[in-house]
Formats: sequence, structure tokens, C-alpha cells
Amino acid sequence: MTEDKQIFDGDERAKYEFRDDINAVYETDRGLNEDAVRKISAAKHEPQFMLDFRLESLREFFRHKQPSFGPSLDFIDFQDYTYFTRVSDGVAERWEDVPDDVKRTFDKLGIPEAEKKFLAGVTAHYESEAVYSNMLSEVEKKGVIFLDTDTGLREHPDLFMKYFGKLVPPTDNKYAALNSAVWSGGSFIYVPKGCKLDMPLQSYFRINNKRSGQFERSLIIVDDDAELNYVEGCTAPMYSQESLHSGVIEIFVGKRAKMRYTTIQNWSNSILNLVTQRAIVDEDGLMEWVDGNIGSKLCMKYPCCVLKGDRSHGSTTSIAVAGPGQFQDTGAKMIHIGKGSTSNIISKSIARGGGTANFRGEITIGPKAEGSRAKECCDTLILDGHSYSDTVPHNRVRNSTSYLEHEASVSKISEGQLYYLMSRGLSREEATQMILMGFLEPFSKELPMEYAVELNRLIRFDMDGSQQD
Repeated sequence: MTEDKQIFDGDERAKYEFRDDINAVYETDRGLNEDAVRKISAAKHEPQFMLDFRLESLREFFRHKQPSFGPSLDFIDFQDYTYFTRVSDGVAERWEDVPDDVKRTFDKLGIPEAEKKFLAGVTAHYESEAVYSNMLSEVEKKGVIFLDTDTGLREHPDLFMKYFGKLVPPTDNKYAALNSAVWSGGSFIYVPKGCKLDMPLQSYFRINNKRSGQFERSLIIVDDDAELNYVEGCTAPMYSQESLHSGVIEIFVGKRAKMRYTTIQNWSNSILNLVTQRAIVDEDGLMEWVDGNIGSKLCMKYPCCVLKGDRSHGSTTSIAVAGPGQFQDTGAKMIHIGKGSTSNIISKSIARGGGTANFRGEITIGPKAEGSRAKECCDTLILDGHSYSDTVPHNRVRNSTSYLEHEASVSKISEGQLYYLMSRGLSREEATQMILMGFLEPFSKELPMEYAVELNRLIRFDMDGSQQD
């Protein structure tokens, strides 16, 4: 296989991994330094306090070491990436106003069609910035704010700065500091008190260039008694040289509020996906992460819930599929602070073709979180004799009235199951795919119907020709 060969075969994979020749309106030179950060801030006409924040974050980045856990990241040469690429002069509110070459990309991906069918609002990001943002008028009349993050800073500075960087500060880790220094784009959402959206909001992120970076910064506030369902999709073409994606997501869930954040990450196998996702949940609030990881060369992502309020609840339902040349180091974190708080983690992983799919989880029930409950269940299927999977839980209960349960399994597909299905007329490949779809059902059932169908099609193409050794 050549380095540039697509990992997925067939037209379905090509739907996502095509490349476009698009001329940038503006981009910085390769390299990470103070000059690059100043140019990013100047291009956005940001206030002085944001430039100061970026520069301090850059200094914090150089002070931090690489993570001491997971796959080694020492090979990354941070001076070999382009950190800001602008492909449009502004954020269009009408699809017709998006530049034609960019519009063709999203047309191929079905974004306008999806918007018309079942979305309350959509934002499309290409390279470093949003190129399109729109929301139904009836949703806007409810007081909902749904903008790209750059526009959110300009139009709602007081609300923005009340929350920005408070949950994931630059001091949190090396890649949070990197994002804080060079962030661009992302979603800024505010759902006012008592507002319940019946349809989801969606953002779509596209990386087209090689040796470039995408560093979106999303900030979501769901006020007391409000409800929001947010869906995020990500794709990129396949290159022999990797690109870097390092996003930060901060979510604030109010009292009795409900928030669901769904990610379908289908980056190509030339993307390094290093993301920090964290939500804080007030009393009687609910935060749900639905996290799908199919693509990327290397992925490190651990959605986190800080269950601050009494009786708050957090859940993560995730899948990770690791094929040839892929390292999926994914999982979840639950931090219990409030009394009677509860959490649930369900993780499903598949490793094949020499891929690695690790689960890394952390549950901490604090000394004041009396009467809390937590459950963690992670299952892995290994489809051959040269793929790998490890389960790395780090669980602590610091009071005597709480309960924590952990389950883990690693297995191969049962020959008995295969024999039974094949005796009903299925080929071995068809039987294998049916078993895999059943294995992933706890995740796929949490998706909107359109996304569940698309996910199943993607995984079927990814598994074409998979055989157990």
C-alpha cells in the first residue's frame, strides 16, 4: 500500500477523503512562535486582552511537557505546521454566498441537505474559520445564540469572557495551551433559561490541507431548565504527511438543564486528533457525551463531566474503531463533587489489521459526594492476532456511602456465532459485519436516525475483507 492510498475502499470512503484545490485568502507561515500568534490575532481584529491571553498561553505551551500517558507524541514537530488558514472573507448567512470552491466541498458532504431536513441550525468550518452559519428564525426568536466562536467574542464579549477558559484553562495540559494560543473558529452557543430545542444544532469541521492545523474553540452554555442537542462532524482527505487537530470544548450545564453532545469523528488516517472536552454540571443537570471515533492516525480524547451539583448526572457512550496504522487512545472522565451524583460510561472498541484501541478512564468520587453512584463498562473486540487493546481505569472513591462498578472485557468474535449465521446462508464476511453492528448497537441507538445509518455504512466499508486469524 502506498502512503497516499485511501484506507477505506469504495465510493463511500471517497465521499469523505476527496481533496479540493482551494486558494487561501490569508495564511500564516509555517511555525509556532510569537509572530504567528500576533498575526492570527491581528487578522481577526481582536481586543488586546485576547492577544495577551494568546501570548501567555504560548508561553505556557512551551513550559509544558508532552503527556506522560498514552502513545508517545515526541515525533510531532510543531514548527512544521501552518496554524492559521483563511479561505473566505467572512461568515456567510446564505449558502449562496459561500465561495463556490468551498461550497462544492460541503455540497459533496451533504451539509445543505442535512440542514434542510432536520437541523435547527448549522455552522460549517473550513480550515481555521467558519465559512457559513445559519439558524431557523423561530429558534433565534427564543433568544438562542448560535455563532462561530470568533463572532461570539465580537458580538457578546461580556457573556463570552464570563465563561471562556474557565473550565479548560491554558495551564490544564500542553494541547489546551496550544489551542489557547492559536484557537480559531468553533461554536459559541447560549441557550437561555427554560428554552428547549426540539431539533439539534450542528457544526461541521473540514481540514483540506496537509501539514496544517485546526484549533477550534467551542463554548456552550445551557442555562437553567434549558435543553440542547448538538451534533458535530469532522472529515479530512488522506495525505502522506499528517495534519494536527487540537480542539477545546467547554460546556456549562445549568440547574435541571439537559445537554447532549454528539461527535462523529471521521478524520482520515493522516490526522493527529488531540482534543480536550469538559463539561461542568449543576444540580439536577444532565450531560451526555455520545462520542464516535472512526478515523485519525492517532486519537487521544477523553470527554469529561465535572458533576458539581447535587443529583447531577453524566454519561459517556463511545465507540473507537482502530484499523491499519491507527492508534485510538480514548475513554472518559467523571469527577463527582455533588451529593447523590451519578455517572455511567459505556465504551465499545474494535481493533483490526494491526490497529490499537485503548480505553482510558477515570472516575473520582470526592469526599463530599456522599451517596453517589458510578458505573463503567468497556468492551473490545479484536479481529486478528496482531491488533492490540488495553483497558486502563483509574477509579477512586473517597467516601464510605458511594458505590462504583467497573466491568471490562476483551474478546474475539465467537466461531459459534459465525457458524450459526453462516448456516442461515450468510457469508463469513456478512456474518462478521452483522455481529459487529450488534456489538456497536449501544452507541448507534443513541444517534439520530440519519447519523446511525451513515455510521453503519462507514463501518461496513471499513470492515470489508476483515477476517479473524
